[in-house]
Amino acid sequence: MTEKYAVVVIGGGAAGLSAALVLGRARHRTLVVDAGEPRNAPAAHMQGYLSRDGMPPAEFLAIGREEIARYGVELVRDRVVEVERGEDFTVVLAGGRTLRARRLVVATGLEDELPGIAGVAQRFGRDVLHCPFCHGWEVRDQPFGVLASSPAGVHQALMVSQWSKDVRFFLHTVAEEELSDEDLRRLAAAGVDVVPGEVAELVIEGDRLTGVRLTDGTAHARSVLFVAPRAVPRTGLLEQLGAELHETPFGAYPVVDANGLTTVPGVWAAGNAIGFSEQVVHAASGGYRAAAAIVGDLLMTDLDAAAQV
Repeated sequence: MTEKYAVVVIGGGAAGLSAALVLGRARHRTLVVDAGEPRNAPAAHMQGYLSRDGMPPAEFLAIGREEIARYGVELVRDRVVEVERGEDFTVVLAGGRTLRARRLVVATGLEDELPGIAGVAQRFGRDVLHCPFCHGWEVRDQPFGVLASSPAGVHQALMVSQWSKDVRFFLHTVAEEELSDEDLRRLAAAGVDVVPGEVAELVIEGDRLTGVRLTDGTAHARSVLFVAPRAVPRTGLLEQLGAELHETPFGAYPVVDANGLTTVPGVWAAGNAIGFSEQVVHAASGGYRAAAAIVGDLLMTDLDAAAQV
């Protein structure tokens, strides 16, 4: 049996839950499909969200799920495997349910593909970090390392120098001649030491990062390492629907308007589904904007239909 909803929200992170909250309060029957794979799961705390600074991400999501339930919003732990656009949208779940929805919110986020260096994945979100705005204050004034994955890593090395004056930029697989004269001038001005040579592994002692070891055997004492994961946007469902994507330095993301409406009528996207740098506070805001736009869209659609009767 096919169940019908006004809106199906695909993704139960900050963006999806925020959209669901607004939709529930607007009295629309809404279902959130949550695969349970939030991008910030490795982090112990989230920062920079006014009134929620320092809250564990899991606690934030648990509160969000409680809030949407107050307004009759349903949530199912499952994964969407297929979507099809017709008069309504058909949504097929891995668990076997088939849903119909008048509108969709895609908040499927992205995955962080980490450098394949021993120790990086195990320490990610603890003392291997990627965002100084998220974690810089907590590790301030410690010895930092920055792992280059491309010449663009210079930007990350310069940014983190605002939180520590002891920064070493490990070129890893980037040749020194790939850095421009401007890069080198800025790194020198920021007091960042450039370290040529490929990184072999992280040195872990007593469940904490203590150093970075190069393939030549030399070790550099560091207690924090910043890396730049390769972003892998989860755009499969949007591609099934025929949404237009645009290329960015961090992957291909859907073309959206100011409220998150994609090029597919009736489909909105929010959170990391629309961009690499969407923090939790941005994702929640994006979900709110998308939901408010959907409420207006459904209202006008129904009023126009009623006026033609």
